[in-house]
Amino acid sequence: MTASKEIVVLTETVRVQQDDYISLTDIAKYRNADDPRFVIQNWMRTGFTVEFLGIWEQLNNPDFNRVEFEAVRNESGSNAFVMTPTKWASLTNAIGVVSKSGRYGGTYAHKDIAFEFASWVSVEFKLYLIKEFQRLKEQELQQLGWDIRRNLTKINYRIDTDAIKTNLIPPELSPQQINFIYASEADLLNMALFGKTAKQWRDENPDHKGNIRDEANVSQLVCLANLETLNAHFIHQGLPQPERLKILNQTAIHQMKLLLADRSVKQLEDK
Repeated sequence: MTASKEIVVLTETVRVQQDDYISLTDIAKYRNADDPRFVIQNWMRTGFTVEFLGIWEQLNNPDFNRVEFEAVRNESGSNAFVMTPTKWASLTNAIGVVSKSGRYGGTYAHKDIAFEFASWVSVEFKLYLIKEFQRLKEQELQQLGWDIRRNLTKINYRIDTDAIKTNLIPPELSPQQINFIYASEADLLNMALFGKTAKQWRDENPDHKGNIRDEANVSQLVCLANLETLNAHFIHQGLPQPERLKILNQTAIHQMKLLLADRSVKQLEDK
């Protein structure tokens, strides 16, 4: 399992794995904070739960041991029947409920199962759990969109730097001189779009950990990706840096006006 994220559901902090496994241990604390394992075991010993878990495994786990499951199902519901997450996984090769030790330890279950368990603990808790889980997923999708846009600018930056290497850097330049040219070309785009160099931005924002491009909004990232491609094209054409800067700046002004007037872009900015 991967590292956890946390959501707050009523009075409890609930850990959520990136593979959509939710901590049953954290949910169980809503009913019994001192011994949440007892709550989970009580839930798992009912015939209804065993039936539910078995059906989920048959739908999602091709390696599920159905023979052992039938034996467990026949025993479930009796007064002597005891079931734990570890025992369930060991007997049936189940994957829907797992126990984990260490930093992110506890009992976790796939969201389908976790929601069912939460309903058994408290209907109110289940509804708030679903709400907070959905909110977390929406945040992850927004972050994914940001990463895609950020990676787009990085890809175009690679195209831009390749053009610089091919056309602007003579073989006899020292590594220090080459680095200066790369930085100069990066700041060419910064000046065209933001009206300032990376150093000027850092001097104005000493408390920020990122850089000028990390703080860019959606419209600026879209425009930056376009400017990087255009700059690579201009470099291949042999246009001098001052002329490229003037054209790129005019292009940035024009594109930003169009982007800021676009309702769909405004909706992305609001997010």
